[in-house]
Amino acid sequence: MSAFYHVWRCIDIAKKEDLLINEAINVAELMVIGPNGEQMGIKSREDALTVASFAGLDLVLMNKDKTPAVGKIMDYNKYRYEKQKKQKEALKKQRETNKELKEYRLSPDIDIHDFQTRVKNAREYLAKGHKVKGFIRLKGRQMAHPERGKEVLDRFANELSECSNIETPFKQEGKLMSIILAPMK
Repeated sequence: MSAFYHVWRCIDIAKKEDLLINEAINVAELMVIGPNGEQMGIKSREDALTVASFAGLDLVLMNKDKTPAVGKIMDYNKYRYEKQKKQKEALKKQRETNKELKEYRLSPDIDIHDFQTRVKNAREYLAKGHKVKGFIRLKGRQMAHPERGKEVLDRFANELSECSNIETPFKQEGKLMSIILAPMK
């Protein structure tokens, strides 16, 4: 692969990321940072390009808004690869922490079959590694007997106890009662 191809490929990739590389840099003078992080002082663009090409690396304009602009001598492809790798790791961690929370609406006078259907669906969802929230919204005269709603939520948690742990215990906030279950590890 020729050096000419390498330079143009780097410039083409850099345009997508808004970083200027090698000959695309249009600043007369810049503060040059070496490949090991040492400051090499203020140099003209041509001198900086000569130093970078002598080292077999690229000159990347890191900050053009400062006076003087800052350029770093580095292997641009390696820099881009490391940056993409960090972004993938961050996304992976974000997915792990933001597992979906599926809500199941119950009622104090829920029928047995409806209850079993919700338990079966919640069990499948927990098996996928997601969290489950069972909640009851009390209406009208149901407010007089909140213990019936608590019994239903306790039964919901007991049915799912073999595949889940209680993450947030029973909680009542006005008309809303809820419990959050997390999958077992």
